[in-house]
Amino acid sequence: MRDLPLPTQPIADLRPTISAEARAARRSLHPGSTQPIEVVWARNPEDVLAAQRLRYEVFAEEMGARLSVPAGSPERHDIDLFDPFCEHLLVRLADTGQVIGTYRVLTPAAAKRVGGLYSETEFDLTRLRPLRGKMVELGRSCVHPDHRNGGAILALWGALAEFMVRNDLDTMIGCASISMRDGGHVAASLWEQLRQTHLAPIEVQVRPRLPLPVEDLQRDLPVEPPALIKGYLRCGAKILGAPAWDPDFNTADLPMLMRIEDLPTRYRRHFLGA
Repeated sequence: MRDLPLPTQPIADLRPTISAEARAARRSLHPGSTQPIEVVWARNPEDVLAAQRLRYEVFAEEMGARLSVPAGSPERHDIDLFDPFCEHLLVRLADTGQVIGTYRVLTPAAAKRVGGLYSETEFDLTRLRPLRGKMVELGRSCVHPDHRNGGAILALWGALAEFMVRNDLDTMIGCASISMRDGGHVAASLWEQLRQTHLAPIEVQVRPRLPLPVEDLQRDLPVEPPALIKGYLRCGAKILGAPAWDPDFNTADLPMLMRIEDLPTRYRRHFLGA
């Protein structure tokens, strides 16, 4: 891999289905935000690097993740082999250009080019095969600690929903992480709670490759889902199965699936104006 973690093809060649309108910046003052922010799709190497710097700050410096990066990568960046194939969505402060939030999106066509999904390193996704033609993977979501007031994540979700509709995609999957700093008891208790209320049908359930040993952990703690997971559930997301253990990030990862058709009416109106 080259020094910059970018594809050997020009970026424009890797996004044939993304319209110019979908890539354009959208400026607004979102709910919960005190500063104007803009939502953009990365258009050049510098945009991607800015997202990777924020990811490093959140995952490595704040959460203590052990990140493995390709040889020759710039220091203090979270980089992996999937990045060159993904679309990178950024939330920036409109006045300064500082990146305060990001998601990466792996489309069905890009997943074929890279040879699979990141989630497949943690889960057996065989049962999702019928959905893959219109399924994207969301990953590496994070927001700067000074801006976790809801505005940034709502801006990201609005752009993601628009992207899905514009490109005739209907399903999103990804892993929602829960800290294991307590040894995993909160994660096990949350799984026990959510399996009763938000478990997906058996035909789309998946299995972790390295399961969290929930049977050995306390599972009756009165826990609240983290804000991001709670937001997904409010948007109609389902849990696809038991959590996997990610030792590098020291998290328990819940596999989640969300379909555009399952968006409640109020969120459909908010994100899509429909």
